[in-house]
Amino acid sequence: MSDGTVLQVASLEEFFRDALHGAAAKQHLALEDHTEHYVVNVLTTFSRAEALFEQTPDGLRLRPLALMLAAAVAAPSANERRHALQRIGDVSLFMAGFFAHGFARKLVDVDYHIAMGGRAYGTLADSARAAPRGRTIGAVFAELAAKFGELVDALNEIADHARPPCHDDLLRLYELWLKAGSRRAAGRLRALGIEPTAAARVRWSH
Repeated sequence: MSDGTVLQVASLEEFFRDALHGAAAKQHLALEDHTEHYVVNVLTTFSRAEALFEQTPDGLRLRPLALMLAAAVAAPSANERRHALQRIGDVSLFMAGFFAHGFARKLVDVDYHIAMGGRAYGTLADSARAAPRGRTIGAVFAELAAKFGELVDALNEIADHARPPCHDDLLRLYELWLKAGSRRAAGRLRALGIEPTAAARVRWSH
């Protein structure tokens, strides 16, 4: 934790479930049980580096989203394409949720991950609904797509409790609000006495 406290939990899954409950409540984000369970599984799985990264001759590396998308488009079967799209969605959610501060001053920012992840989940939702017995997982992917940005806010909440404060945080909060429309970032800016205006986002988008 950011205050140096060591939190004792029975398992990572338990930690992420409780943390997601608390962050979602604080962000006024309502999730269906199946969707919440899916997100907790993603967080638990990607807490292991070998699950998040891919083995290369240079060691474990995270493949760029653009290359993941190219692999999905070129997939030889519908099943492989679904798996590739699911990984895009999962990786985008995890990276945008837990490493948003690390995107500062990089070419690919958090808004790119939000857009890519949301579209991947949306495509999966459409294909799942058309498949036999695909209604449940289709509904999960649809909710993930519709609430992707809000979920990123909730995961940012979890991440911020686990990292020490940084003097760059104020600027990064403004960037997150400006680029991704983060309601959480806007709320934290207001709490610090800074009022984000719609005009600024309009100017930035143009």
